[in-house]
Amino acid sequence: MTKEELFEKNKIVLKKYIPENAVEEVCRLIFEYDFKLIVKKERKSKWGDFHAHPEKYNCPVITINKNLNPYAFLITLIHEIAHCKTYREFGNKVNAHGSEWKKNFQLLMHNFLNTEIFPIDVLFVLRKHMQNPSASANADIKLYKVLLHYDEWSLEKNLLEYLNDGDKFQYDGIVYQKIIKRRKKIECIQVSTGKKYLFSPVTEVEVLID
Repeated sequence: MTKEELFEKNKIVLKKYIPENAVEEVCRLIFEYDFKLIVKKERKSKWGDFHAHPEKYNCPVITINKNLNPYAFLITLIHEIAHCKTYREFGNKVNAHGSEWKKNFQLLMHNFLNTEIFPIDVLFVLRKHMQNPSASANADIKLYKVLLHYDEWSLEKNLLEYLNDGDKFQYDGIVYQKIIKRRKKIECIQVSTGKKYLFSPVTEVEVLID
């Protein structure tokens, strides 16, 4: 398969997952940084990741969850391409989410920060996020919330912050009770052990009704 044929094949695949106006540039980045993109089933622990030396392939691999909406998918993908770019430049000599990665993420995302790709509400929050990007998009509560509006099943999702103090919920098969919000985290107690844990306010939980 020629480079031109592969480019067109990548475009067809990417149109299923990201805004159409971003497809051409993402295809260019795939060739420039020479990585394999794999779309995975939903993983609750992460939206995507980067592997510099995967066992099965002779080039770096980026994986992204297939259930993400187009805007979350694109942000996550550029986040991981920034890891690939940083690895190409520095190897393992710098911190995963250090200044080198942040600069690369900002540089790569620059071409996508416009209303032809993102809705104005996402773009407004995303621009602020990019001033000092966090280790993941869902770690930025404001960005996570605005992206949530574009999920197909957003109305069915229960976020921990919407529960009342004292409400019980299930997370990863374990029952907890919400206690109180402490700064950026919510303190909860594991019902079976009495141990206390801190959760992100945007943790998706299953509400339990007594």
